[in-house]
Amino acid sequence: MHTLELSGVSSGYSGKEVLHDIKLTLTAPSIYVVVGPNGAGKTTLFRTICGILESNGGSVRFDGEDVFNSSETRRRMIYLSHLNALPEEMTVLESLRFFSEIEGGGDIDRVVHALGLEPLLSKKISDLSQGQKKRASIAKVFLRDRDLYLLDEPTSNVDPKVSREIREYLLDLSKDRIVMYSSHNLYEAREIGTYLILIKDGTIKFFDKITNLQRTKHRYGIKSTSDLTKMIGAEFSNGYYIVNLNAPEEAGVLVKQLVDEGAVVTEMRELDNPLEELFE
Repeated sequence: MHTLELSGVSSGYSGKEVLHDIKLTLTAPSIYVVVGPNGAGKTTLFRTICGILESNGGSVRFDGEDVFNSSETRRRMIYLSHLNALPEEMTVLESLRFFSEIEGGGDIDRVVHALGLEPLLSKKISDLSQGQKKRASIAKVFLRDRDLYLLDEPTSNVDPKVSREIREYLLDLSKDRIVMYSSHNLYEAREIGTYLILIKDGTIKFFDKITNLQRTKHRYGIKSTSDLTKMIGAEFSNGYYIVNLNAPEEAGVLVKQLVDEGAVVTEMRELDNPLEELFE
């Protein structure tokens, strides 16, 4: 089991402090989704953990070793920037070979197959779409196995099929490793993450299992051929009858009540993501 520990970490760039006195300890192998508004400090957090940015105070330790003073410790982690840092003049295959040499080896065939890069291998990076560049950028991260993955918006600009394959790959990795994963997609965060880290104004505002989030709103949409505005006083909007419940358990009770009263219910869905409340 690995441990990442940040103790009183402050850091930033160009003389500006972005992170303030961050205290965070990750021990369980899992996916930790990092969310927060633009400019909150998500990218700065990742860059500080992997040693790209030095802290202005505090310490970052991985398995007890100081990240800033141990190049070997830094080699056990990998950072994927939200920017596609790839050599534009190289082909995809040439770039993967280039990064493999830098890393001292890597399984190019495995990542090519995993990310469906076969049709792109002979194409220059400069000729790829943004989504294709993202796939090639992700491939270089998975050339070698690491103990800690820091992935900054890995599925942005990627089509749904590849996005799903990346998430499945990460879920498998997280069985015995720590994966930190930033995303602006709150539904994706809820789908893939076990733990949630919320950053606002350069500080940690929430850190816990996603299942432990306490919600104050439970808004559901119901599709029905019956007029639920009359039956239960629901508001009708965008094809759904909208109801506000006190708890998710009430949803099943309400459906049974409607059916017992003769209503035909064809669909019931949750309309809000519980993570949205954290941004309010």
